[in-house]
Amino acid sequence: MEKLLEFNNISKAYPGVQALDDVGFSVKGGRVAALMGENGAGKSTLLKILSGDIRPDAGGISIDGKAQSFESPHRSLQASISVIYQERQLVNDMSVMENIFFEDLPVSGPGFVNRSELRRGTQEILDVFGLPIKPADIVGRLSVAHQQMVEIMKAYRRDSDIIAFDEPTAPLTDKEIDILFRLIAKLKERGKIILYVSHRMAEVFRISDEIIVLKDGRLVNSFETARTDEAELVRAMIGRDIGDTYANLNRSDNIGDVLLSVKDLVAKGVHGVSFELRRGEVLGFAGLIGAGRTETMRAIFGADPIISGEITLEGKKVRFRSPKDAIANGVALCPEDRKEQGLVLGRSIRDNISMPVLSKVKKGPFLDVRAEESLAGEAVRTYKIKTPSSEKQAGELSGGNQQKIILGRWTSGKMDTKVLILDEPTKGIDVGTKAEVYQMVCDFAGLGIGVIFISSELTEVINVSDNIIVMRDGRITGRVARREATEERVLALAMSDYQESMERMV
Repeated sequence: MEKLLEFNNISKAYPGVQALDDVGFSVKGGRVAALMGENGAGKSTLLKILSGDIRPDAGGISIDGKAQSFESPHRSLQASISVIYQERQLVNDMSVMENIFFEDLPVSGPGFVNRSELRRGTQEILDVFGLPIKPADIVGRLSVAHQQMVEIMKAYRRDSDIIAFDEPTAPLTDKEIDILFRLIAKLKERGKIILYVSHRMAEVFRISDEIIVLKDGRLVNSFETARTDEAELVRAMIGRDIGDTYANLNRSDNIGDVLLSVKDLVAKGVHGVSFELRRGEVLGFAGLIGAGRTETMRAIFGADPIISGEITLEGKKVRFRSPKDAIANGVALCPEDRKEQGLVLGRSIRDNISMPVLSKVKKGPFLDVRAEESLAGEAVRTYKIKTPSSEKQAGELSGGNQQKIILGRWTSGKMDTKVLILDEPTKGIDVGTKAEVYQMVCDFAGLGIGVIFISSELTEVINVSDNIIVMRDGRITGRVARREATEERVLALAMSDYQESMERMV
């Protein structure tokens, strides 16, 4: 019998926000249904209801025509449902095999885990995925990409009838994405129901059979993937034709003198990197995963130690001992992992925005709450952060709105940001918010800020940046101006070795 999952007129409200409003649709077994929509459209809320993390205010879920009630995630798992979130749900101090079999550890007697069986079962799964990790490896020591694959392997091991993926490919390499997509194809053949949330259009068209679009908590439309195109989806998602995003950018070409100079920088994963950033310039950094872009910026920002090299800011030699030291000198970083490194998710928007400037929002020894609220309110208005108030916890907002909090923090009226480093600033956010971020980057440059823009999306880095630096294996392999840049040229530099690149540049 063909499986059937039905969402029946589901509504869910939070104070000041209608997260879902009478949403209803169904998905049959053997099909991949992509959920798309702007950040805050209700996709994650829907998955949390499916997983039993939250309860709907109205409506419900049916499986094969039978109404279900999930009071907890455990009840959802019992109904053969697995949901893989962006936020990994792993125990970092435990091994790969203990995480994969966490709910169903094999035992050899009362209170004893059969570790040989545990190791054997895990190795079988690792062989299916073809990953270079071992059953006994500690999860917290793995790369972010491999941690994500462990999360996916947990769901694979359960052999659930319904599997939902929430932005699963964000930290993955192209090779790992191919492995995941082959696995999803096999799950389809076995009649599984797949829900797939992604902002990446190419992925959605490659993997899905149907596309369900949500906007402001409501179901806008559903499409057969083979019968729609990107333009139609964008119109459905944001309610307008986005046009040529890059051509419509309001740029400032007033690039000034050298603001930041880096010479022969050596740090962990960084080998003799040299470059210059000018006032009002957007300097893009391109490269494949592991190229050393993030490591370079962490070293400059004082987050990782520098082995050797020279950094000059506004003509003065500097060596930041910590991020606090960098911030005090006008250098700011929006990290790649905004949830782990960029925000305190359990604190309010107001707290997150005022953190770097607490000394400037004080009355004597006490915090001036009104000054904090004014600062946060300015950011909410300027960056159009969707929230009922600045007191809402950052962890309750969508990824795009979380990114806007970080941008608002570094460009508030109390900050004197000279260099703004943006590491994958559009990762996991929708097309409409991406367009907003691109314009923000141009606006920052127009204020005379030197912007470093790191992105794994070649089209994005080529079209937003004034000039592009390409890295591989911790070294710079090329420099290209925007007017001369093509995806083919940048990719060739990203894949070439250091010696070959030096010969090209001579």
